[in-house]
Amino acid sequence: MIKDNQRFWNGLHVVLDACVIGISYVLAWYIRFKFGVFPPSPWYLSLQEYTRVLIFVIPGYLILYYIFQLYTPKRVQGRRLEIWHITQANAIGLMGLILVLYLVKEQNFSRSMLFVFFCVNVFAEALMRNLIRILLRSIRKKGLNQKQILLIGYSQAAEAYIDRVVANPSWGYTVRGILADNVPRGTEYKGIKVLGRIDNLSIILPENRLDEIAITLGLAEYHKLAKIVSMCEKSGVHTKFIPDYNNIIPTKPYTEDLLGLPVINIRHVPLNNRLNAFMKRCVDLFGAVVALILFSPVMAVVAVIIKVTSPGPLIFKQERIGMRNKPFYMYKFRSMVVQDASAEKKAWTTQNDPRVTPIGKFIRKTSIDELPQLVNVLKGDMSLVGPRPERPQFVEQFKEEIPRYMVKHQVRPGLTGWAQVNGYRGDTSIRKRIEHDLYYIENWTLGFDFKIIIMTFFKGFVNKNAY
Repeated sequence: MIKDNQRFWNGLHVVLDACVIGISYVLAWYIRFKFGVFPPSPWYLSLQEYTRVLIFVIPGYLILYYIFQLYTPKRVQGRRLEIWHITQANAIGLMGLILVLYLVKEQNFSRSMLFVFFCVNVFAEALMRNLIRILLRSIRKKGLNQKQILLIGYSQAAEAYIDRVVANPSWGYTVRGILADNVPRGTEYKGIKVLGRIDNLSIILPENRLDEIAITLGLAEYHKLAKIVSMCEKSGVHTKFIPDYNNIIPTKPYTEDLLGLPVINIRHVPLNNRLNAFMKRCVDLFGAVVALILFSPVMAVVAVIIKVTSPGPLIFKQERIGMRNKPFYMYKFRSMVVQDASAEKKAWTTQNDPRVTPIGKFIRKTSIDELPQLVNVLKGDMSLVGPRPERPQFVEQFKEEIPRYMVKHQVRPGLTGWAQVNGYRGDTSIRKRIEHDLYYIENWTLGFDFKIIIMTFFKGFVNKNAY
């Protein structure tokens, strides 16, 4: 059973962690005192003196790893989160070591050696755990170390769960089947069949061949939930609940404890936090200033060409809808012939559009026409990264046609975004764009912004859908 395998891997993790901590500690001593990386010290404690404290360091660090959940199953946990936990645990361990040395008034232990130990150990732990991940995923792809799962209830949640399991064989999940009352026995979805009715659970549970039960009831069947949970808990099988509220709460909700009463918040927007918003704004201001300096020669050349080749204003400004549904004027280099405002509002630019000037075709394709929006970033109308803003008439249209479309206006629109670097620019699916925008809004971090900016440089500037 998977539980036995999990105990084995947890035990192996602990042993490997202890070895890595010890090796990193010894290697740190050699780096500090023997490899010539640091200025030579006239006198220092021997390796034997330093290693005496490992009897306290290794157990202490293993406890910290346990506290930071480094021994929990990580079938679907991301590498970045695990590395972050490793860094946190080692940082606290380093501070604890320094504090203890201060309290016992030990002056001969090199603090720089301890810092080297911190760096080496974080790197070694991350490397070791990633190698284990690769090994486990290879084993699971071959059909070994599988977690046997039964779904209770046929719904959109069940289909979504199966979609993800089928697409990620490295997770090591095997869905044995589905018990459901709302579809006939034999109904199949991606190779997973409905085995019978929910009442059959009382026959299946005593066999004790399941590692996990996932309750995927449809909304109309939630009155059965209490009975199913009671049956599962009596059997001792690990049970989880996958709510069928995708059409209501489509992305990542978060909960809070109201004196023991769990409260589900419909939508989590990290940028509603003032500190997060302040940090993002600081990055926007710094990035916009640097970008304006770097791209100023390109902007100057383009400005001259536009003026020489096409009569009319240099900058084209167009009303867009920004944060909190407030309109603003977004700036672009003019890439089309001058036209009436009423004609401009009718539709998007199409392929081989006669209104596009020769230089306009080039700057639209390379996104150079977007560079004046750096001024919008400085003004606070836009951010470097965020959902792209849309014109008022299309906002009015899409908010009626596309569920959750208006959620994108809870944050500043961006010069580039998660949808854009994934290819959803220009004449592409609005629904897919909104899906990516919602994911960005609810999963925002500064690191995510930097990732999008880097991706923009590699594949976001040239727009094959720009006409």
